[in-house]
Amino acid sequence: MAAQKALVVGAGIGGLTAALCLSKQGFDVVVFEQSNHLSEIGAGIQLSPNCSRVLHYLGLEPVISRTAFVPEGTEIRHWKSGEMLSSIRRRQSPVNNSSPYYHIHRADLIAALTESIDSNPRIEIHTSSKIEAFQQEGNVANLILDDKEISGDLIVGADGIHSVIREGLFGDDEPQFTGNVAWRGLVPADKFTKGLVRPVTGLWWGPGKHFVHYYVRGGEMINCVCVVEKKGWEVESWTERGDHSELVQEFTGWHETIVGLIDAMETEVCYQWALFDRAPLQRWGSGHVTLLGDACHATLPFLAQGAAMAIEDAAVLAASVATHGIEKGLEIYEQLRKVRTAKIQNVSRRNAKIFHMRGINAWARNRVAGIATKNTMNWIYDYDVLDVV
Repeated sequence: MAAQKALVVGAGIGGLTAALCLSKQGFDVVVFEQSNHLSEIGAGIQLSPNCSRVLHYLGLEPVISRTAFVPEGTEIRHWKSGEMLSSIRRRQSPVNNSSPYYHIHRADLIAALTESIDSNPRIEIHTSSKIEAFQQEGNVANLILDDKEISGDLIVGADGIHSVIREGLFGDDEPQFTGNVAWRGLVPADKFTKGLVRPVTGLWWGPGKHFVHYYVRGGEMINCVCVVEKKGWEVESWTERGDHSELVQEFTGWHETIVGLIDAMETEVCYQWALFDRAPLQRWGSGHVTLLGDACHATLPFLAQGAAMAIEDAAVLAASVATHGIEKGLEIYEQLRKVRTAKIQNVSRRNAKIFHMRGINAWARNRVAGIATKNTMNWIYDYDVLDVV
């Protein structure tokens, strides 16, 4: 009996992970990417134990560990004084004791995924492949490209926040601008005295803005994410260059560590994007077509769980359709994922307000931060997606 064929739209982190998970469950997989090559604009990403567990399941631990950085924990500090508000050490638990918390450059993660795919005879990747639409006829799902039509048994829309597959399923959505704009950039670690930037996920809370930094590339580079409440600039694109001088001005008066990181940032890889919020979808798919990752639950970056949720999705999707058949499996996939991803979206939205508090609210937040943050992340990190499926 011939293997079933899955057509995955989008070769980002979610799409490539889905391809590997589906192939492990016996599917033949064809991935379509509209860009002419697989790459990620320079930036870091956090892979918490709930998703690194899936990557280890896929056999990626050796290649990921070559370039990833394992932080000692998370430290939250006051924007100006540098006072420690909360310090969380990475704890071991029965669930995540073999699943590290990684900091990794996005390009290094994409390279790890594609390295595994290149040696997998069940998976093909087609670049320069722009999907125009899809259609279903019985149990056959067809992707329509500009010059051809491809048939399969399953279509997975992993094509991000501007998903063509989501639009085909449910029409245009209307995301709401959050009033936050983010910058991201990289700093060579050798520009700083050793130990000046701690080997942790560093989070600095300030009035109307916050700053995150952590090591990537095995400690050679420092990834920085800078979020500011701002209106009048609403471009939702990961590839839009930011004005470094504007970023400098936004964080004038902050602690010398933050000012130093911004001054040392490589200006040619300083990017800026507006943060938009989307309500959780009521449905993720229809028939033999479904969505994954940002295409169905785009999440604000205030929990560092966007990529993690896409990776979790991939494992649940593949196991569900392999166990229960495609139509029933996609229903179960939705049931298993919607509540968790909606909660992640909602808590991320709440954190945007907490991080940026001012005045007496910020003072009260700071007094309880050490207690309040100790166990708030365990429900995320201890989640065993492989046990769920």
